[in-house]
Amino acid sequence: MRILLEREIDRLKKLILGMSAEVESEVHTACNALLQRDDKTAQALIDDVDKVDTMELDVEEECLKILALHQPVAADLRYIVSVMKINRDLERISDIAVHMAERTLKIFAEPDLLLPAQLSDMSVRVQAMLKKVLDAFVRLDVEAARNVCMADSEVDTLNREVLRQVKEGVLRKPEQFDALLQVMHVSRHLERIADHATNIAEDLIYMVEGRIVRHSPEVSDKG
Repeated sequence: MRILLEREIDRLKKLILGMSAEVESEVHTACNALLQRDDKTAQALIDDVDKVDTMELDVEEECLKILALHQPVAADLRYIVSVMKINRDLERISDIAVHMAERTLKIFAEPDLLLPAQLSDMSVRVQAMLKKVLDAFVRLDVEAARNVCMADSEVDTLNREVLRQVKEGVLRKPEQFDALLQVMHVSRHLERIADHATNIAEDLIYMVEGRIVRHSPEVSDKG
């Protein structure tokens, strides 16, 4: 029975890692489409919306099957529970990437709009957080996960600066209100991706150490 459980967990690992790679690619695509004003890339991401949804269902079904057939305990149980939670965060990140692409197309409707420089910085930081936490998941690197949690506040600060610039932009050029509103939403989407990356980091810490650190000042300034 133990050998069979290990095989099932290995299969689950392959499924969640495949989903992780796809989601990371989607976020990269969404950010590039925005910063490079690439409407074709944005539309392609929107058109391929169902891929991660299918992966999410596969991962969830595998988790439930393992729980039902093997009734895992201790570290194995923590792994299954954590994967189920990470699975949801990854699916939500994918949804956000698609929403970013949709907002991007609306931004392009105002060709003279200058994007706040902080959006580029946010996209770099958010992608780095996501990559770092997914790599940490592969290596079970708790210290890297803690670093991801601590990086979330930097993205929050950039988001606030973008919102400030959007408000100023509306006052200066009210005719760009609709496009600036989309910029605000994109900034918020990036901030939410960082939040989900932080959730994954916290779940990884639980997986490895068996401790719930959510809302703790140990990993965040939100405690």
